[in-house]
Amino acid sequence: MLAAVLTAAEGAQTVHQTIVVSPERDQVPAAIPVLADTGESLNAALAQAHRMLRDLGCHEVVVLPADLPRITAAEIDALVRAGRSGGFAIAPDAAGTGTNALCLVSTQPFQFQFGPDSQRLHLLEAQRLGLTPQIVRLPGLALDIDSPADLERLEEQQWRARLRA
Repeated sequence: MLAAVLTAAEGAQTVHQTIVVSPERDQVPAAIPVLADTGESLNAALAQAHRMLRDLGCHEVVVLPADLPRITAAEIDALVRAGRSGGFAIAPDAAGTGTNALCLVSTQPFQFQFGPDSQRLHLLEAQRLGLTPQIVRLPGLALDIDSPADLERLEEQQWRARLRA
């Protein structure tokens, strides 16, 4: 799944640099920088990475978890374009409560809220910063793998697609 996300990011016209935040580099190609995740929490690791990127002059950040097997470059471009229009774009999960991706166009510190009810919490954080949230609903951004049942559904969809081909 990480390879699918990295391939989509590489193909996105709006993405100029891909950086992975992870405690290890195992499956990350050597050409892609890895920022160390100390293991404290995903939100802390993202805050640290965002701070470092802001210090380097970057004011546009896209967060894409590695569990989006159907993501496309066009969907990433749509997310980024939406983020550019209001300073913040979010792609909710299929249930409409979680966050599967976000685009932040701001030099302000952002309090990442991944976890339960993250969509609502991210929207509140964006509003607190004076950003105009845009919600982006696209199939590849909505499908994340959180459980064995999600993986089984994905494998079943792939199997059915092969039968139709």
